[in-house]
Amino acid sequence: MILEMLETGPLAVNCYIVGDEETKQAAVIDPGGHAQMILDLVNKHGLSVKYIINTHSHWDHTGGNAELKQSTDAPILIHEAEADMLANSAATASLFGMSVPSSPPADQLLKEGDEVEVGAIKMRVLHLPGHSPGGIGLVFDKVAIVGDSLFCGSIGRTDLPGGNHNALLDNIRRKLFTLPDDTQV
Repeated sequence: MILEMLETGPLAVNCYIVGDEETKQAAVIDPGGHAQMILDLVNKHGLSVKYIINTHSHWDHTGGNAELKQSTDAPILIHEAEADMLANSAATASLFGMSVPSSPPADQLLKEGDEVEVGAIKMRVLHLPGHSPGGIGLVFDKVAIVGDSLFCGSIGRTDLPGGNHNALLDNIRRKLFTLPDDTQV
């Protein structure tokens, strides 16, 4: 398995490239921006982008969707509760004094328990509302990518529209703390 992390976009969001070494299929998770930098890393490994996955619809995680989709024609996947918010990314970024292109619409909607296959890698979808209504985590091969649900020593903010502090804490306790101890988050 190929697992690369790079900081992208104006807020240096963690973007992940998950690739299958045999099939050379890859998923790009949370492309916050800097699409060419992401594509350069994808190309360095000889990968083909099968999916663009957003853990949630906040603009700092979707800023590279448009350019990546245009370059790869990969479908955009997001939780069903977040799909309608993708179109608002540019307007929301401007409220923070930032500029990102609006995301194209989602091509596929995800929900709890779905599996996203990238070659032999099977990523199980966890619905983790709290930071946002449709936040998700992706669990595979002793790895969990959880967007802004959990940080080292902290949790995601819940004061933005759709945030729910109690729901986030409950989901962290029930769905993340119960993952095997050797899971890398």
